[in-house]
Amino acid sequence: MPVLTRLIPSPVVVDIRPGALDDLAGVLADERISHSGRLAVAVSGGSGSKLRERVSPSLPGATWYEVGGGTLDDAIRLAGDIKAGHYDAVVGLGGGKIIDCAKFAAARVGLPLVAVPTNLAHDGLCSPVATLDNDAGRGSYGVPNPIAVVIDLDVIREAPARFVRSGIGDAVSNISAIADWELSHRVTGEKIDGLAAAMARQAGEAVLRHPGGIGENDFLQVLAEALVLSGIAMSVSGDSRPSSGACHEINHAFDLLFPRRAASHGEQCGLGAAFAMYLRGAHEQSAYMADVLRRHGLPVLPEEIGFTVDEFVRVVEFAPETRPGRYTILEHLDLKTHQIKDIYVDYVKAIGS
Repeated sequence: MPVLTRLIPSPVVVDIRPGALDDLAGVLADERISHSGRLAVAVSGGSGSKLRERVSPSLPGATWYEVGGGTLDDAIRLAGDIKAGHYDAVVGLGGGKIIDCAKFAAARVGLPLVAVPTNLAHDGLCSPVATLDNDAGRGSYGVPNPIAVVIDLDVIREAPARFVRSGIGDAVSNISAIADWELSHRVTGEKIDGLAAAMARQAGEAVLRHPGGIGENDFLQVLAEALVLSGIAMSVSGDSRPSSGACHEINHAFDLLFPRRAASHGEQCGLGAAFAMYLRGAHEQSAYMADVLRRHGLPVLPEEIGFTVDEFVRVVEFAPETRPGRYTILEHLDLKTHQIKDIYVDYVKAIGS
């Protein structure tokens, strides 16, 4: 019998624990990512400077680069600066914008990327995508997966709680995204990658079912692992399908229609997921998801993030236009304005206001 396998694009190292940042140099050396210690480290000018003081003594051969923001120009500039040196790897140390800039720059110069996130706001910390602002708004750029992900739970706890809450919403939305993928498979024949779906679904379920809260290491460990698994699931499938369905279409619609008022990515995705679950008739699951989101301090109604019902209806109606070619419950139902309003009233009654 032939032995058939496939290679899964995933990090060589995933180190999630309290104090992990203090062992960064040793981990990179032990895993042969950087024996020489010649690293290009991208940090922000704000919180990154404090971490630089803490980490730099253990990385004497590193060159530090401050990244101004999360734009394509910033990433291209970083790549140009890094290209002038001779490094073993690029380290992105900071929030999502810094890591996305570092991802793009590392890919541009052909170096491996080590992701060291300082918050758990979304699953981009280990995804094969760099999301960067450009002249046209915001673009997603394909990049290799990080070769290593190091998450220090002590650092995560120091970040504002809203970042952890955002990550919860993003992880839990996987459940809705997989339901959309399965719907598309039944209706359009779209192929499902079973491994990617299993990874993304279990990541979402692990966060949804965990009894802990955002101040507990056990819960943060599960959340961090879920976000890493979500990123790897996207690499396995070759696109964002395992973690992006109607929930993310609604999120994108908020961003596009109300760019100055949009809430965090995870807040909008979590709300979108709870509503999308209700749309597909999974009323008990929708109510349970809403209860969990509320327990963690996340919104489940548009009013809770400053939007009127009419604005939310407009968002849901516009959402399918944000991802042409993607089939979700929104495309399947093809709801009109009055239908969305009626369903929203029922959704509010079902989850309790």
